[in-house]
Amino acid sequence: MTVHDVARRAGVSPMTVSRVVNGTKVSDPLRQKVEAAIRDLHYTPNVAARMARAGSLRIGVLFNNPRSSNLGEFLMGAFQQGGRDGCQLVVEPVAAHPDAMDAVRKLVAAGVDGMILPPPLCDSLEALDLLWQADIPALSFATADPRSHSSAVLIDDFEGARAMTRHLLTLGHRDIAFVRGDPRHSPALRREEGFRAAMAQAGQPVRADRVVAGDFSYRSGLDAGRRLLVDAGPRPTAVFASNDDMAAAVAAIAFGLGLRVPADLSIAGFDDTPIASLLWPQLTTVHQPIAEMAGMAMETLNEFIREGRGGGAPAIRHHVVPFTLRERESTGPVPAPIARQEMS
Repeated sequence: MTVHDVARRAGVSPMTVSRVVNGTKVSDPLRQKVEAAIRDLHYTPNVAARMARAGSLRIGVLFNNPRSSNLGEFLMGAFQQGGRDGCQLVVEPVAAHPDAMDAVRKLVAAGVDGMILPPPLCDSLEALDLLWQADIPALSFATADPRSHSSAVLIDDFEGARAMTRHLLTLGHRDIAFVRGDPRHSPALRREEGFRAAMAQAGQPVRADRVVAGDFSYRSGLDAGRRLLVDAGPRPTAVFASNDDMAAAVAAIAFGLGLRVPADLSIAGFDDTPIASLLWPQLTTVHQPIAEMAGMAMETLNEFIREGRGGGAPAIRHHVVPFTLRERESTGPVPAPIARQEMS
């Protein structure tokens, strides 16, 4: 069976069938007719033929941390969209190279048609310049500082962090600690700015010892948790970590001390990676739709390349994807004795 057989059966054009198969928007009546014809004829799209006709694009995908909770979702979204668009993914781990730029150079040498740069490479002017010189379109993924000369897919990290801090303030918390992310990542800087902005708007000073270093890893979260819950004097009533891995590590330190979450200590994270739902109690966090963002990155880069090859002027696009505040059981009202002290 071919697309022409399906078109004849449905009474539509072959182009309409292709649009339905590729997931492009068509009217519901047309879609229903085409889908019925596909079922009746047991039609299966020939992806290999589509790729051969379109001239399959090869998209280089770098990943920085193989242990990241985001990696699985990112690859799932990228592979799914690549399959729909007829693109091949060339995946390269940054950790396999002594220098991150060597991973970029390897994909350039492999002849990719475009490249997705993850944090912190998404903010690297050296990487972006190298790709610019090689005439390879780049897309910065999950950056908080999109450049005017390259496309990007991101969320508003500042507003996400501010929304989370406001959530904790609404619960009555005033002594809120913050665990920083890797300072090489622009999202880490924007998340701290969002935290500080919300505290300032609420008229709450941020003590210097309540903001501790982290690098987005679980191990750095353990160190931060010890500094905040063991080494310091009076403990904060809430801890907001720049990602879920560090928040989970802070929770582990709290449990080791016999603290109840959230009765004694509220803990919040960022990203809504799988660990946020596996942790008990489940973690309040900011949901970043990584799989959707990865698919959008693939689609955006694909469109940019094909627009350029079609003789047009390809458009730089910065897609800001909405975040969601996920309120779960790890955050609750400020502990009762402290609440009474504030009222007295």
